[in-house]
Amino acid sequence: MQKPKVIALIGPTASGKSSLGMFLASKIGGEVISADSRQIYRGMHVISRAEKGHMVGVANPARRYSAGEYQKTAEKILVRLLKQKKVPLAVGGTGFYAESLLHNTLPLVPPNLKLRAVLAKKSPKQLLTILTKLDSKSARRVDPHNIVRVIRAIEIATVLGKVPKLTKSSLYEVLWLGLREPKNLRKGVESRLRSGMLAEAKSLRKKLSSKRYSELGFEFTLLAEYLDKKISKKELIERIANGERKYAKRQMRFFKRNPDIHWIKNKAEALRLAKEFLK
Repeated sequence: MQKPKVIALIGPTASGKSSLGMFLASKIGGEVISADSRQIYRGMHVISRAEKGHMVGVANPARRYSAGEYQKTAEKILVRLLKQKKVPLAVGGTGFYAESLLHNTLPLVPPNLKLRAVLAKKSPKQLLTILTKLDSKSARRVDPHNIVRVIRAIEIATVLGKVPKLTKSSLYEVLWLGLREPKNLRKGVESRLRSGMLAEAKSLRKKLSSKRYSELGFEFTLLAEYLDKKISKKELIERIANGERKYAKRQMRFFKRNPDIHWIKNKAEALRLAKEFLK
C-alpha cells in the first residue's frame, strides 16, 4: 500500500524556510505544521520569525514544551490534514522535531555532559527515582543496575519528555527539502528589532521568572542586557547575529546527517520538486 505523502522543509535559523513554506502551501494545496521549538510558544512571533501555521503560538512559555508533547499533538494535525486531502508541510529548524514527527523514531538527542556529571554522583536508586519521575514506563523497562543506560534514558527524557520506543520505518513517504545558511544575519536582526522584538522581550520578561526567561534562548539574555542599558544597540545586533551564525552551523551539522535532503537554491526549484513528488 502506498504511504501518504508529506513534505518537510528544514533549514537553519534565518534561512527563509517559514516564508517559503507558506509559499509552497499556497501552490500545492497544503498547510504548514511548524517544526520549531520556539515558534510553539505564545508571545514570541517576531523573535522566532513565525509565520501562520499549525503548532505556532500554542504553548505557554512559562513551562517547557517537550519534543514528546510536540510529536503527539503535531501528529494528530498531520493525520487530520491527510484525511482532508491536504498536503502537510513540516517546516522548521528544530531537526529532532521534524524527525520525530515524520519518522516516528527516536531523534538524535546529543550528550549533555553537564547533566551526566551531575547524574554520575547519584546512586543507582537515586537515578531510578529521577527517571521514574520523568517517565515511569521507561523506568520499568530499563535495567536499574546498568547505570550508563539509566543516565542515557534520563538524558533523553529530559529533552523529549519521555523515552519513546523506536519503530523501524516511517509511516509516510517524505520529500525532504533544505535551505542552507543565510548570508546576512545582521539585516535580519535589524528587521526584527524594527518589527517589535524588544516589545516581545519586555512582555515575556514581566511574565516569566528570570531563570525561565533565560532558558528561551541566548537572544533573550542579550535583549535583557540591552533593556538594562548594559550593552549598546550596535553590540546587541552584532552579538545576536554572531550567536545565530554559530547556532546555524550546529543546525547544519544535524541536517547533514540526513542524506535524503534536496538542498534547494530558490522558490522555483522547491516548487518543481514538490509538484514532481506529488504526481
